[in-house]
Amino acid sequence: MSTSALSPVARLRGLRPDWLSDPKAWRTEVLAGLVVALALIPEAISFSIIAGVDPAIGLFASFTMAVTISVVGGRRAMISAATGAIALVIAPLNREHGLGYLIAAVILAGVFQIVLGALGVAKLMRFVPRSVMVGFVNSLAILIFIAQVPEMHDVPWPVYPLIAGGLLLMVFFPRITTVVPAPLVSIVVLTAITLAAAIAVPTVGDKGDLPSSLPVPGLPDVPFTMDTLTTVAPYALAMALVGLMESLMTAKLVDDITDTHSSKTRESIGQGIANIVTGFFGGMGGCAMIGQTMINVKVSGARTRLSTFLAGAFLMVLCIVFGPVVSDIPMAALVAVMVMVSFATFDWHSIAPKTLKRMPLGEIAVMVITVVCVVATENLAIGVVVGSVTAMVVFARRVAHFAEVTSVTDPDGGRVVYSVTGELFFASSNDLVGQFGYAGDPDKVVIDLTATHIWDASSVAALDAIETKYAQRGKTVEIVGLNAPSARIHERLSGELSGGH
Repeated sequence: MSTSALSPVARLRGLRPDWLSDPKAWRTEVLAGLVVALALIPEAISFSIIAGVDPAIGLFASFTMAVTISVVGGRRAMISAATGAIALVIAPLNREHGLGYLIAAVILAGVFQIVLGALGVAKLMRFVPRSVMVGFVNSLAILIFIAQVPEMHDVPWPVYPLIAGGLLLMVFFPRITTVVPAPLVSIVVLTAITLAAAIAVPTVGDKGDLPSSLPVPGLPDVPFTMDTLTTVAPYALAMALVGLMESLMTAKLVDDITDTHSSKTRESIGQGIANIVTGFFGGMGGCAMIGQTMINVKVSGARTRLSTFLAGAFLMVLCIVFGPVVSDIPMAALVAVMVMVSFATFDWHSIAPKTLKRMPLGEIAVMVITVVCVVATENLAIGVVVGSVTAMVVFARRVAHFAEVTSVTDPDGGRVVYSVTGELFFASSNDLVGQFGYAGDPDKVVIDLTATHIWDASSVAALDAIETKYAQRGKTVEIVGLNAPSARIHERLSGELSGGH
């Protein structure tokens, strides 16, 4: 039966999300949202401190980003909230000009992201090699772990057994049941122990005061002048680019984990809409949050937009309604969760001796360079860009050696045929000119390009140079075997790339 033949009620049922009719999926999504919300609170407060704003600003941003992106985003179950990368970008603007300019930059960054998304910036993801993706995953796992180290330094000794206990719970509790996410069980159990035994350890409340009311929409408190625009635009563009890079890389990672496809263009535009909404509600902006996304997708098993929406909704409920209780959650419980996430995120197979023996050296170098750049700068976007550029250089060097020239001279010595194999582009064509015997060749020279392809102007210029060298010696050159695309670029550019032969 065709869809058009179905009744309106039947069509609506077909459009309903799976979790509406699946109690198990509903439970998974709700509990995943709760765990993520609990993990978001200390992170958002920490990022607020980095940006130099009140903790409520980061918490409001996490709320509005998650709720908005759950509707307009392109990757289901991915969590967007206030992040450290965005905080680092906009901190100087807030320090030098104040909160009003920061909010204006968040809104403008959202506009930039919508424009970039509409222009198809998401298509650039196809140029990110697998080795860079592996480096991205491993480096974010390392960053997640490093971010927990301060919470384990110079703290009361009970913190360490609490963290160990939390890790043991998350390892062994799933063997008993998976009905309730192990991270949630760990948080509840450790909180109950610290409260019952009156153990004095750092808590969520020590990070900062939680908001007591919902955010109110409004315009940024800045003069609407060209001077303001020129002040905030560079920060807004940097924020837009960093946010899109992290969000698209995270979306691709979730695609791989869930074996599903997502719309990167919709995600790019959705990030922009979410940042605009966040700015108008006084938030510090954000992007996809890798650690919390891993909690949601990989640890808790969430797969729908409901978990993302509830992560933001529960965040505000926990802050406003259950603030005193949430403030008593020991940081050790959340540290244990994030440490488990870092170990689950790291691609251990990528560094196994068997894998490293089989992997080309260039691929290993790209992965290592990506990890080193990310960890050194604490900026995933920089690492991805450097890693991708390195991968292109490695690829160019490898392919450049594939252009080979072999010659066959006719028995009567009246003609020589040069056969070129491999790809001709700027790297390989540079050595092409030197592989011909101009002085000793007969008067007629044939260059057979059947087994190659011309990719760029550098290759055409190299062929022109070869013809020129033979012409200077009174010899003729015939180029044969060009495929259609190569023939077009050769016909269009030959003889036009220099002042003359």
